[in-house]
Amino acid sequence: MSDSECRYFNRELSHLAFHRRVLAMAEDETLPILERLRFLCISSSNLDEFFEVRVASILQKIELGLHTSSVDTMDLHVLLDHIREQTQEMLSAQYRLLQQSLLPALKHEGIRFYRRTHWNETQRAWLSDYMQEQVLPVISPLGLDPAHPFPTIGNRSLHFIVSLSGSDAFGRHHRYAIVPAPRSLPRIVRLPDECSDVPYGFVFLSSIMHAFVERLFPGMKVKGCHQFRLTRDTELYLDEEEMADLKLEVKGRLQTTRRFGRAVRLEIAHDCPEEVRCYLLENFQLNEKQAYLCDGPVNLPRLDHVYDQVKRADLKFPDTRPAIPAGLRNSDDLFVRLRKQDILLHHPYESFEPVIKLLELAATDPDVLAVRQTLYRTGDHSRIVAALCRAARYGKDVCVVVELRARFDERDNIELSERMQQAGVHVVYGVVGYKTHAKMMMVVRREKGKLIRYTHLGTGNYHGVTTRFYTDFGLLTTNETIGNDVHLLFQQLTGLGCVSSMKKVVQAPFDLHPLLLKMIDQEINLVQDGFLGRVIIKVNGLEDPELIDALYRASQAGVRIDLIIRGVCCLRPGVKGLSEHIRVRSVLGRFLEHTRIYYFGNHGKPIVYASSADGMVRNLKKRVETAFPILQNNLRRRLIREGLRYYLKDNAGAWRLLPSGRYKRIAQTKRSTPFSAQQKLIDLLSTPLT
Repeated sequence: MSDSECRYFNRELSHLAFHRRVLAMAEDETLPILERLRFLCISSSNLDEFFEVRVASILQKIELGLHTSSVDTMDLHVLLDHIREQTQEMLSAQYRLLQQSLLPALKHEGIRFYRRTHWNETQRAWLSDYMQEQVLPVISPLGLDPAHPFPTIGNRSLHFIVSLSGSDAFGRHHRYAIVPAPRSLPRIVRLPDECSDVPYGFVFLSSIMHAFVERLFPGMKVKGCHQFRLTRDTELYLDEEEMADLKLEVKGRLQTTRRFGRAVRLEIAHDCPEEVRCYLLENFQLNEKQAYLCDGPVNLPRLDHVYDQVKRADLKFPDTRPAIPAGLRNSDDLFVRLRKQDILLHHPYESFEPVIKLLELAATDPDVLAVRQTLYRTGDHSRIVAALCRAARYGKDVCVVVELRARFDERDNIELSERMQQAGVHVVYGVVGYKTHAKMMMVVRREKGKLIRYTHLGTGNYHGVTTRFYTDFGLLTTNETIGNDVHLLFQQLTGLGCVSSMKKVVQAPFDLHPLLLKMIDQEINLVQDGFLGRVIIKVNGLEDPELIDALYRASQAGVRIDLIIRGVCCLRPGVKGLSEHIRVRSVLGRFLEHTRIYYFGNHGKPIVYASSADGMVRNLKKRVETAFPILQNNLRRRLIREGLRYYLKDNAGAWRLLPSGRYKRIAQTKRSTPFSAQQKLIDLLSTPLT
């Protein structure tokens, strides 16, 4: 196998390795039980997305014959076999964990899921009424015959295939029928207190439908009923050279591709007869290797709804309130404070509120002339979007770069862009062929006859929900050089022409990749001159071949390298003669690690960049990204300490990547003191809720 093929295999299988580490968090008995249940749901949802995107991409390559790829079609079939084997192992672990560990532990805490075979008379009567009053009016069973062909099944939708005998009112004989679970109903139903012998009694909607499925087929005999779920290709394949209007093209593709793309996986109840399973596979044009048997509910991610329904703080992580730095608590002084010094915010330990407040103040401030913003993901009822609309209505010159192709947020981004346009905001959609992934905001204000640029640069999105659960850094600054660089970037994104050389901010796809290679070479030169070479990188994924090769060269030269990679890592550490001086760790915890930091020792005068970009080819060469330096010494020291040092010390949620490509959890020893980077930051920065 060629080097490029090995890298490709490593990348795809590394995704699965990350999902397995998430599942390991659900297996960790030291965590609160509802958090363990949530990690199980996350691991299952991650696996769904892996098939929707990664496996779908492999199948697309096979179908196209790989005329432009260096990976052979036969090798791709081998890769799919590896994926199937590892997925089967993961599914077995998921259902074993649910049945043997999580459900008994939840029952012990008064949270019970009642099986059909365990309902008492009172429960059966209540659930019978629920079926009659809530389910039957919104359900549409689909008999299959020449006049009723096999229906189109939506992505990730719960369905049942029902085996029948006998004839209906018209004398028609149906062998099978498809019953969709109503999308309008909750997948998990809570029993009333009088029906449950525990404080929190739940029943799966699938169990209710299964128990009373005969009511859908009066006069016929139900021989079998089995739940299944289909996973489809959700990638939007756009012909960017032929597009006349990006928004219209994305809008059109969303109508068909997202829910009804090519089938890639069938999940089905483990006791489904082979004949029925083969019938489904034939209709979905799948082979036997694309069927996965589930010993339990096929829609595991829906268990996540239990977390919010159960009001038991003792079974969850202790709640905390993101802190607002002391000097920012009076929002009226925000402009004054920012003129005096830069502010570094570390989310979610510190609140995102100062960023939102800056924009809300700017919207109505008579001295503010213009607002510029990039939006990749925002969420529903976004205060950011509301403030941008308000600013436009108040006569500010507001221009927003919206990325329409943010995966799974395309529809929301189209809607918010149209909403902003109606308010008078100038909306553009970035650059065709390059996703705009940079996180930038700029407020231009006239003060004493001079224009001051208030700039925000971040590693994460302007999203009201993710800022509470993703770890990210954000810099608020009035530094003239940084402000001018950001101004030039916005000009490039909203207009035409080339950006003249920027002074501080670094941009992908042009300057960031060469800069990283140059900085690594600089550390190599230091070692060759007899000094210490040091590189620390913290990103979500590392896959770019040139960056990996540069790190290998640095290791061979003697540069000490630590990589903190949450997810995909195609580099192999600790290989003799190649990467002996490289250590790779992955840190998982209650928050999703999302910060991107590039640190270079620079002979005792560290050069540090926070960035929106990971070490992936797509980030460094196919997206608009930014990396920005932390110029103030105290803030730079803080970024290094909170974003890197604590994570290199972590022995609570950290995993070490072995030369073989496998991960091993870093175990605490009798001599070591337990240390969690995230818990340290909670204690240091957040406000506990009592």
